[in-house]
Amino acid sequence: MAQPVIHPMVKFQHQIRSLVESKIVRPTDSIWKIALVFGNEWSYWKQELTDFGFSMQDPVSELLSVEGWDEE
Repeated sequence: MAQPVIHPMVKFQHQIRSLVESKIVRPTDSIWKIALVFGNEWSYWKQELTDFGFSMQDPVSELLSVEGWDEE
């Protein structure tokens, strides 16, 4: 049986949840604060987030509340 493909944003969301659980960022922090953690990869993730309608001022909690990352 083939393993289901996990959307890259699901993996990203898990990483962010881990940062929150580790108290590196708070759910009320703006998304832009996670840029410091992702360094060189940030431009990719920033574009992905923008494509999904997020702004860098949105709280991290909005990113964590997404239940499905289906692209339409």
